[in-house]
Amino acid sequence: MEAVYAPFSPAWLRNLPAVQALQVMLIQNYVRVTDHKGREVVQRRRPLEDGGEGLPPVRVRLTSPYDTDARWAAKGDDMFWNGYKLHVSETCHTPAGTNGKTIVPPNLITNVATTDATVPNSQMTEKIHQMLAARRLLPGEHYLDSGYPSAELLVDARQRFGIALITPVLLDHSSQARAAAGYNRAAFTIGWDAEQVTCPQGRASSSWSPCAQRDTEAIVVKFSGEICRPCPVRSLCTSAKKGGRQLTIRARPLQQALDQARADQTTKGWQDKYKLRAGVEGTIRQAVAVTGVRRARYRGLAKVHLEHVFSAVALNLIRLDAWWNGNPLDRTRTSHLARLELAELALAA
Repeated sequence: MEAVYAPFSPAWLRNLPAVQALQVMLIQNYVRVTDHKGREVVQRRRPLEDGGEGLPPVRVRLTSPYDTDARWAAKGDDMFWNGYKLHVSETCHTPAGTNGKTIVPPNLITNVATTDATVPNSQMTEKIHQMLAARRLLPGEHYLDSGYPSAELLVDARQRFGIALITPVLLDHSSQARAAAGYNRAAFTIGWDAEQVTCPQGRASSSWSPCAQRDTEAIVVKFSGEICRPCPVRSLCTSAKKGGRQLTIRARPLQQALDQARADQTTKGWQDKYKLRAGVEGTIRQAVAVTGVRRARYRGLAKVHLEHVFSAVALNLIRLDAWWNGNPLDRTRTSHLARLELAELALAA
């Protein structure tokens, strides 16, 4: 690199993509320092918390000199990978009637989206809806796992696209909710028009303060210490030593959508309905087993996305071929007990 950037070297060398990638890899991983003897040496960068020089954010850190779009990511404590994420959307069972007969077509993949591995799932929900809308394939209900929704997306999907998100949302994380004891947020009644909250004991809040928390609109509601200190159920409501109970709520449409979603997902009807989403896990398994989608064959986000599209087309063709020819793709499972019964019948025969 010193030779490339030396005055005697031609300028076009510095513009080569390979040289620029190498320069970034060196800068983000190594640093020049002066040791105790006054010598300039090169050493690996260390995180700031270890007293080092700091590392670039993961979302922009190059992880391979061969594929500058790939990124490292982790899921849980034991899963790490370097590369991309694939988001798959498919139809659910939608029976159609023809001449009095019920026809259940095969589930088909309607959209694939590819990102680098660091992009959170929640950032893709709206983009996926836009992609589906562009091809007139928006669903009435969209079944998602818990990594995709937020209060804003619950409202936005309904207002902009007419989609109901069927998805678990994050629960109340207050100490009372975590302990399943005492009065959590749901125990308080919000008077939106009066800008006042009433506690389970019927006492009204003393302040209502709109604010911004992490670039998100919120409202901080406080109850005065004079009300909370003599309350007979104070220990069930707050651990504050001096002041009273404090609540943080979202703007009205967001909070109402969040409260409704939290209430719905505790019902058996919602839980039975949400079982439809389990089908996409089979699709992911089929994509891995049949098309090898877990390992990218190409370099760069654009080509990897094209590979994902080809995989989705292949799976759709396999499903349509099986359906047209009356060959079910679902492999039936025979329990251990049933296998024993079959073996006994064979011996008896």
